[in-house]
Amino acid sequence: MLGASLNKVFDYFKSRWQSSWNYSLWALLIFPLSPLVGAVTVGFVSLITWLKQSRKINRRPINWGFALLSMLLIVSAGFAQDKTAAFLGLFNFLPFFLLFAAHSALIQTFAQLRQMAWALVIGSMPVVIIGFGQLFLGWSFKFEILWVVLSWTVRPGGNPPGRIASFFLHANTFAAYLTIVFILGLGLWLEQWTERQRGRGAEGQRGRWERLTATFPLLSQSPIPNPQSPIPFLFLTVAVIADFIALIFTNSRNGWAIAIFACLAYALYQGWRILVGGVAAIVSSVLLAAFAPSPVAHIFRWVVPAFFWARLNDDMYPNRPVALMRKTQWEFAWSLAQQHPLTGWGLRSFSTLYNAKMQIPLGHPHNLFLMLSAETGFLNALLFCGLLAWILITGVQLLQKSKINTGDRLIFFSYLLAFGGWILLNTVDVTLFDFRLNALSWLIVAAICGVIDRYSQKDKLVSHQN
Repeated sequence: MLGASLNKVFDYFKSRWQSSWNYSLWALLIFPLSPLVGAVTVGFVSLITWLKQSRKINRRPINWGFALLSMLLIVSAGFAQDKTAAFLGLFNFLPFFLLFAAHSALIQTFAQLRQMAWALVIGSMPVVIIGFGQLFLGWSFKFEILWVVLSWTVRPGGNPPGRIASFFLHANTFAAYLTIVFILGLGLWLEQWTERQRGRGAEGQRGRWERLTATFPLLSQSPIPNPQSPIPFLFLTVAVIADFIALIFTNSRNGWAIAIFACLAYALYQGWRILVGGVAAIVSSVLLAAFAPSPVAHIFRWVVPAFFWARLNDDMYPNRPVALMRKTQWEFAWSLAQQHPLTGWGLRSFSTLYNAKMQIPLGHPHNLFLMLSAETGFLNALLFCGLLAWILITGVQLLQKSKINTGDRLIFFSYLLAFGGWILLNTVDVTLFDFRLNALSWLIVAAICGVIDRYSQKDKLVSHQN
């Protein structure tokens, strides 16, 4: 009996792995733990998809835009002062454009959006648990298998000290990862909660069960289906709370702001005006405690913990060098862009130039769009921003005008919100230097674009028939 059961399990996973999309799901699960294995898997899926759907990929105008951007970036690298560094910097862009093009052809359905979101939420749990152990239990270790196949480095007390970082190199990077996962996890949780509220009748239960089995096909083989099982909802509740708590302890002001923005956006989308008012009141209290004149600030500081207001107004880290201030970095990046407006100084040049000017090593100017302007020129930066803006605007238009099922609108809204959160993150930081974050970001953009393409094809077909 046990042998037969094990064979069934083996046959199931064997059949699932035969699909390119399921390789991508496994990659999302293991990305935080093993970036190399995740990268190889995603690269393999992209290659297979290109071979299978090259005609479809080559016909899409958005891919023409990224092809043009790729050529312009290569030209810019040819004019760089340090050409070796500039051409190496292309690897933070060109492979991910290919990943985007392949996965936007692979991801076409809302069921895939749910599967992807579930994979990310489940994959975040081991990372969050390790992070809590790092911060509260003093866990620290360095574990490697075959050099980089599996490489875990956890510093005691976090990095910087007192800020949770888990397997990521820095707390800000971990915060960016948690922000995206939190937004998608909260979207799944709201979807489950809404279905539980609306699905009290047999028809509603059946619809919820069909969506669940579409996300997890293994459940359809269960001998005793239970549409009212609370396990997915309970898991999401725990996962969303854990991700949010971990995000708080990253001490990332950017992560806090975007997470609150996401909560407000969800509340507005759901029509929960009381919740919007409550969140607005909490945010206002924290801001007043941090930035109001002293008499007013002292009143609110009786209620708001110093952990929040002192981090916002930098009282927690006083006397920081001016060169480490974002304003200083942004001004320097803008001056570089004005000096070489057409071709820029070359990718990966900002760090060297800033160190020579300020005598402080700094990897990037904490703004992706200013960095692109300084390093590749205004034309490349504008084209990059224009392509992203087109995807976001078209996605919003699809959400507003298309005949998307009510049950599918929330998951698509979640991806648009995650995309918007990624854009906001990159106005105050640069996430592309972490391979996991970069790949995750482009997979989310690809998912949005794939659904847009599918529905635009449907609309064209309907118009042609009429």
